[in-house]
Amino acid sequence: MEFDSTTFPLRPAWAEIDLGKLRRNVQLIRRDLPARVRLLAVVKDEAYGHGALDVARVAVEEGAWGFGLSTLEEAMALRDAGITAPLLLLGERQEAELSWCVAHNLTVCVNEEHTVRALAKIASGFGKQVSVHLKVHTGMSRYGVRWDQALPLIELICSEKSLQLEGVMTHFSQSDETDKSFANLQFARFNEVLQDLAARGVSVKLRHTCNSGGFLDLPHAHLDMVRVGILMYGVFPSSVCRRIPGIKPVMSVKARIAAIQHLKAGEVVGYGMRYTAPGERRIAVLPIGYGDGFPRVRNQGGALIRGQRAPLIGGIAMDALMVDITDIPEAQMWDEAVLMGCQGDEQITVHDLAKLKNSVSYDVLTNWRLRLRRKSVNGTTTNEHKLTRMETAPA
Repeated sequence: MEFDSTTFPLRPAWAEIDLGKLRRNVQLIRRDLPARVRLLAVVKDEAYGHGALDVARVAVEEGAWGFGLSTLEEAMALRDAGITAPLLLLGERQEAELSWCVAHNLTVCVNEEHTVRALAKIASGFGKQVSVHLKVHTGMSRYGVRWDQALPLIELICSEKSLQLEGVMTHFSQSDETDKSFANLQFARFNEVLQDLAARGVSVKLRHTCNSGGFLDLPHAHLDMVRVGILMYGVFPSSVCRRIPGIKPVMSVKARIAAIQHLKAGEVVGYGMRYTAPGERRIAVLPIGYGDGFPRVRNQGGALIRGQRAPLIGGIAMDALMVDITDIPEAQMWDEAVLMGCQGDEQITVHDLAKLKNSVSYDVLTNWRLRLRRKSVNGTTTNEHKLTRMETAPA
């Protein structure tokens, strides 16, 4: 037996990524869109924790036009892995990044004059004409040129022979709630910019405003492309937005029972002694904790074991949490426990964990740390040999 880094036993805690469900979600999203509207799949922050490369490969196969990213590092990781589809870098770029963007055919969002001039000079030096997308601030007050001050920047971009104004975009502050008044105000402001473009004979290939919420609830704002992130991963952005039947969560979080303790009445559990046994109890220890991204709660939440809910007791540790399995007598060492996802007829959703964390689903998904390995199922993966060894762990 070889004792090296490719053969050691894997930790019995992981995030499971169902690429089959991801593929189906992308298919349903594409089917819901008019044929002329392109899909930009947002895969920033490791595809919201799902693994950007696996997600990108599936999305390309299912017709995504390109990908939205936040950092140069994220884009380079996809380019280095052979992804040749358009990569749109959202936000603002440092001047030192621009040469890399031009060299690797990355599409830059531009927000201000200095970046436009610097990018044009670098593109000219490469002998290239590079595509840019103008970000218009219509009310979110984050990145972008104000809608009522956009025209001079548009004229500057159009005057630079080494730049091509491929896209114009904005971002909704609130598109997934019942009240659409501010989203519609933003869209009206964006249309003012588009009218200015048309009046000057400037043709733009890709006009885009919609995130997942806008895609679901603002069909009049679809224009040429939508930017879909969290919906692709099977999570609806709010409780009131439109539903697409068949969309399912892609990520589950699981662990195996690593220890079983038998408590007598009056004995305590965990740091701070936050739980005292009212009588004889049987508890399971799961080797996962706040160091992996589980909310740091006390006596709240739980896990699914043998298709039943086991309440969490005591406080969460960095590497462990405890659940009460007194009412699940058949539970035993190395049984699989689900912290987020389905088991039998029961389910713990990302929204359930968001409530524990007093936050939102985006925060929960992106805060599962990378030490919690990703295990891809129902699709091709580069570490199937490791996954096979995991499946043969003691039962």
